[in-house]
Amino acid sequence: MARAHGARAQMALAFETVYGTPPASGYRLMPFARTTLGAEQPLLNSELLGYGRDPLAPIKDAVTADGEVVVPIDVEAFGFWLKAAFGAPTTTGTTPKTHTFQSGNWTLPSMAIEVAMPEVPRFAMYAGCVMDQLSWQMNRSGLLTATARLIAQGETIAATTAAGTPTALGLQRFGHFNGVVKRNGTALGNVVSAEITYANGLDRIETIRNDGKIEGADPGMAALTGRIEVRFADSALVTQAIDGTPCELEFAYSLGANASFTFTAHAVYLPVPRIEIPGPQGIQATFDWQAAKATSPARMCTAVLVNTVTGY
Repeated sequence: MARAHGARAQMALAFETVYGTPPASGYRLMPFARTTLGAEQPLLNSELLGYGRDPLAPIKDAVTADGEVVVPIDVEAFGFWLKAAFGAPTTTGTTPKTHTFQSGNWTLPSMAIEVAMPEVPRFAMYAGCVMDQLSWQMNRSGLLTATARLIAQGETIAATTAAGTPTALGLQRFGHFNGVVKRNGTALGNVVSAEITYANGLDRIETIRNDGKIEGADPGMAALTGRIEVRFADSALVTQAIDGTPCELEFAYSLGANASFTFTAHAVYLPVPRIEIPGPQGIQATFDWQAAKATSPARMCTAVLVNTVTGY
């Protein structure tokens, strides 16, 4: 009897032309570390009386399909998650190609994602997947991954794959060692760690249907927040926080001229932090920042991925 193992699991992804309708072809094999993507349908206890102390059979409630996927921040495959978060990019150049993703799009693409456990066999197709949130952390060491939070329309289970043979991409990962944080174009020193979270504020359209699925997930007000933790060496950030003026923060990774990822928040506002002295060790300050739409460029953030992929 075969037993499912995460080591044999696979994930295939393709963008949909029609929301909730998985395409017949065009799937890509996506690298991932773990996932909670799935559907659940709870049971409602019977409230009826008059049948004795033993309860009557429960009934099924609505279906909820969502979850998270932890993926590597790499040179090629990460562009698909950026497209899900921001919409299709503008691609320029020949070799390398520069893919520019911008915040503020009114519509977001939907994806069909198949999670395969071939030894069971179990092939779960999640149609109508829309990106609700994309987040990652910057540290000095460790594995660099991002967490994509998705809302799906529903789940379909089959014994054979519906994704065919997905196309594999080249895997070239960025690492924390390749990262840098810049403030107004200048490297920001004494940064211990950083967090970035972009949220689309999706609104589930929960209409009455006989299949229990949602009608869609519409983007609401976007939000870009994060945290930077720095060794307290000067008052530049504290002064900015007191003045209430914005700055531009850039979070970048580079593996050379043909492979880089740069995420820029164009207007970042810092809160006035509490400066604590916890003991004899070095003093650190934490800024829970928020980004807003900048005057120039007239958007909140821009993500630029440089690689040799033709398009997303």
